[in-house]
Amino acid sequence: MRGKRLAVVLVAAVGFLVAFVDPVAAAQYDSVTEQLIQDLDSKLLAAALPITLLVEGILVYTVWKFRKNEEPQPTKENRRLEITWTVATAVVLLFVGVAAYGVMAHPTVTATQDDAQRVMGQEDTVVVDAVGIQWYWQFEYPEENVTVRNTMVVPEDTKLLIRTEAENVIHAFHAPGVGLKADAFPGQKNYIITNITEKGTYQIYCAEFCGAGHSQMLAKLEVVEEQKYQEWKEDPQNVSV
Repeated sequence: MRGKRLAVVLVAAVGFLVAFVDPVAAAQYDSVTEQLIQDLDSKLLAAALPITLLVEGILVYTVWKFRKNEEPQPTKENRRLEITWTVATAVVLLFVGVAAYGVMAHPTVTATQDDAQRVMGQEDTVVVDAVGIQWYWQFEYPEENVTVRNTMVVPEDTKLLIRTEAENVIHAFHAPGVGLKADAFPGQKNYIITNITEKGTYQIYCAEFCGAGHSQMLAKLEVVEEQKYQEWKEDPQNVSV
């Protein structure tokens, strides 16, 4: 009876906690990259909750049941139990590996040079070179012949290719509000491919310690309507978009 009661309590607790995971999975995201990352996080959290509750439940139950046992006996070999938890662990690791690989290998999360070249060949792709310099960000639009500092302007709901690079020391381009991050190395380009679906202003940080002015190396990502983006290209110094 106690075992059945414990099982019922664990199942109820899992259902209660998973109820809080579902709204996260159904939330609105500002970019396709953020959506993939958050969906993976929700799946792993949903898988971890019942495992955590099961382990902690067994621990609490064992401590309570044997709290007055003054003559503990050595445990006996149980091959069925050992095989069961070995197989269960393998299944969990397989699930985590497949789920994580499906996201991490996606071009909008981990882009390669081949992915970048393929995207550049597509119509309406906006290409931006984000160059980290001690201590500011310079954004170059090679197809538009536009260069600005500390404010990246892009149109909403449009394929976006960001090529990160550094001029002097290692930096890291990080826009957490839309789930974007990539290292910036001198003489080497890294790539971010995304589609930002929500208009707004997002903070850009340097996520790699780069010297005395690291904390001040901030920039803004302005996501605007297509018409405003076209107007901005005609007057790039007008950052009030």
